[in-house]
Amino acid sequence: MSMAASRLRSERVSRIVLMGVSGCGKTTVGVALGARLGLPYIDGDDLHPPENIAKMSRSEPLDDSDRWPWLAQVGDALASLNGGAIVGCSALKRVYRERISREVGAPVTFVHLAGSRGLIGQRLAERSGHFMPTSLLDSQFASLEPPSADEQAITVDIDQPFDKIIAHIVRALEEQDK
Repeated sequence: MSMAASRLRSERVSRIVLMGVSGCGKTTVGVALGARLGLPYIDGDDLHPPENIAKMSRSEPLDDSDRWPWLAQVGDALASLNGGAIVGCSALKRVYRERISREVGAPVTFVHLAGSRGLIGQRLAERSGHFMPTSLLDSQFASLEPPSADEQAITVDIDQPFDKIIAHIVRALEEQDK
């Protein structure tokens, strides 16, 4: 029986964070994956305090003191939904992923949507109506610490057809759920 058809069987894979730099597709993938798995999608950008959004809108990168309260909100949002949820959150550093997991107090699977600087830069240039300017992409790539083998994480190359991205994530979650 497919996990997508039956709902998730365990807490181990019912709390998912789609992570990666801005423009990697967290929202697009999150909405589609949520529909496929029967889980709500929460956009982590909606959890930023107004000060963070204003700072990024001015092309100023966030520092850790800006991020800690936001990461706590991400963890709280993920923990508050007993049946599980998917949250889109950059979670660029391991310490950020650890903070989210501590806030949740239950297993969290991180799905790293990985792509090249060129591909993501092109996507950002084509995107309109978002507060995150393309000028901050380099600082995000500089901060990015891809998940290590000892983290509960899945890495997906975003330079492939959208349906293959979703299928890859679902298969990997099914493997973790065994």
